[in-house]
Amino acid sequence: MSFVFPVHFSLLLFTTSFPLTIGVSLYEKVQLLETSYADIKEVLECKVLNLETKVIALEAKIAALEEKAEHQESVLTTLQNEQENTTPMAPDSVEIDHPIVKNNPIFRTCYEMNEANPLLDSGMYWIDPDGKGIGDDAFTVYCNMTSGKFSTEVCYLRKMSFNFYESEGSTLIFHDTEPKTDVGHCAGRGCYSRKVNYGASNRQVAALIALSEECQQSITYDCISAPLQFNGVDFSWWDDKNGEPQYFWSGNNKSIHTCQCGIDRNCVESHITCNCDSIFQKPLTDSGTITDKNILPIMRLNFGRTMENSSSGLYTLGPLECGGKLETKQLPSSCEDLWRIGHVFSGFYSVMGEKFVETLHCDFSRRPDQQKFQTWIGYSDVKSLPTYFFVQKNASFNRTKTPIPFEIEQLNTGKAMDLSSGKFTAPRMGTYFFTFTGVVNFPTTPATSRVALSLGLYSNGKRIALGYVEKGNNVVQFSPVTLQSTLMLQSGDQIWLQITAMSAGVYLFDSNYYYTHFTGWLLEEDIFSR
Repeated sequence: MSFVFPVHFSLLLFTTSFPLTIGVSLYEKVQLLETSYADIKEVLECKVLNLETKVIALEAKIAALEEKAEHQESVLTTLQNEQENTTPMAPDSVEIDHPIVKNNPIFRTCYEMNEANPLLDSGMYWIDPDGKGIGDDAFTVYCNMTSGKFSTEVCYLRKMSFNFYESEGSTLIFHDTEPKTDVGHCAGRGCYSRKVNYGASNRQVAALIALSEECQQSITYDCISAPLQFNGVDFSWWDDKNGEPQYFWSGNNKSIHTCQCGIDRNCVESHITCNCDSIFQKPLTDSGTITDKNILPIMRLNFGRTMENSSSGLYTLGPLECGGKLETKQLPSSCEDLWRIGHVFSGFYSVMGEKFVETLHCDFSRRPDQQKFQTWIGYSDVKSLPTYFFVQKNASFNRTKTPIPFEIEQLNTGKAMDLSSGKFTAPRMGTYFFTFTGVVNFPTTPATSRVALSLGLYSNGKRIALGYVEKGNNVVQFSPVTLQSTLMLQSGDQIWLQITAMSAGVYLFDSNYYYTHFTGWLLEEDIFSR
């Protein structure tokens, strides 16, 4: 059987190293050891699986780099040949700039630097996240050009998570708390406390985080009888960028006290979520990575309950590491979007509002989270197709239930008004204004009789407004009829006027004096609903 040797070995360990505990049978101990062996085997298989995935990704990167190198060699050879053929009197040795240099133009992040030149080596570089020439001075960081975007793989066996990188160009900001540090001996909550000072200003750190797709920071605590939490009381915590205490030591769930072993469910005791919370008086370790970039970086570390002589606590805080680029996937809608794209000059900008183009004033000398970084000015009168018309008649009209045609075109920008049919077709979705005025001719009638004319404004065959005029006179008389309307139209909607009803002898009068006018224009275009 496959477990014969492990069982006998376990028996030997128990019989030589530990006394038998009352109430726990030897068989139960053997079962426990077999379960532990299976758990360890599954954990190792998970790690092997993720290592194989990384190897495949690295092989793909190596192939891509080899292809780039071959291309560079080809370009170099071509340039050398051209130099020899075109400049025979030139010196034998021609100096060619190598692309891999440290004095590169200053970029905002290592990711952007890698995008501009994928052949750059990892190393120390200058960056200026808040914008070149504005804000705080540029500073040096370590650019890891062989890694970048953070990804979490979940092992299919035990749902264990592993962080690794998929793309290239991550930025590391170091601090003054890098080495493993002993918290000493003290009893109270957070009795040991240390502020973390980074190699960049708070403004620059905030700018880097805002530009990056993801950020993370690792922390390790080596402990002996130094619980992070004991009997529901938190003795240790860290302060986020806002000075708020946080009690989770891995992941991004701020609502619970947990370490990585609690997430993976493999702590030394099943009922705890951090190894160091165990009552076992032996060396233990909690390692984790904080991945909620909205509260990073870690600004202060606080530890406590290490008062016993046998207690000890040593922490190691990793650098702040940010990777990727937070893309603006649509038209900019804020000053922060413009800043992410790379705008650094303060001034007035047009951006995408909810429905219309809006004007903002952006003060890029401030951080996106500061007041007056963005000031809303108002709506911009932007139209993709200016549309307005003014048409007239030069002849009388006396037909009912027929769109009124027009003969004279004074203005027809956008060509949306068809004079012969009398119909206006909306070229864009938006708000339109229309106004009509005409003169109605009333014939001679008995004093006791009344005559009238009604005129309607129609949208896609449906009457939406009505003008009405009537007279009761025994002499010929002219009277005005008017209509005004503001409408929300879809692209393709049609608008026209027609006489809905009129008495005998009544008609819409006109001559070469142009008494009949129809005017309309696009007030506001719904730019972003097209």
